[in-house]
Amino acid sequence: MGSSLAGRPGAEEYAPFYQGYIDRVPGDDPVIPLGAQATTAIKFLRNVPEEKREYAYAPGKWTTRQVVSHLIDSELVFSYRALRISRRDPQPLAGFDEKAYVEYAELGDRPYGSLVEELELLRRANVARFSHLSPPSWTRLGEANGHRVSVRALAFIMAGHLEHHLEILRQRYGIS
Repeated sequence: MGSSLAGRPGAEEYAPFYQGYIDRVPGDDPVIPLGAQATTAIKFLRNVPEEKREYAYAPGKWTTRQVVSHLIDSELVFSYRALRISRRDPQPLAGFDEKAYVEYAELGDRPYGSLVEELELLRRANVARFSHLSPPSWTRLGEANGHRVSVRALAFIMAGHLEHHLEILRQRYGIS
């Protein structure tokens, strides 16, 4: 497994606004927290009470179900960026408007549980992909959303982003 050789990303490997996400991730191997989240975070999300699934803590804020949809979108975007950069794709990658993605997700009557299941499947697939990266792949740099970013920074960002939203669900949505 190449993941144990990942190490923490240097500040030159990501945009400054990602610092908060990276700081949330312990250790030098991002695959460990990514894998742990595939169990702990998914269990937390599965146990969200029915009455909290359509709850938003303030007008204009996302419901819990929309937060999970956002987590799916982000997981896909970050992993796609990591794939392209690890494969030495030189093309700059566009950013994404997370608010528009949630607005146009067309969740309709989609069951909450199916969203959590999709997030779990995506995370497990990403853990498998990151677990088998070669050591040189981890430090490859590309451009996403107008900023340089490395594969290892993206792995840390993915883990920290999920932790960030779980903390918001606990603190502002009152979910435990």
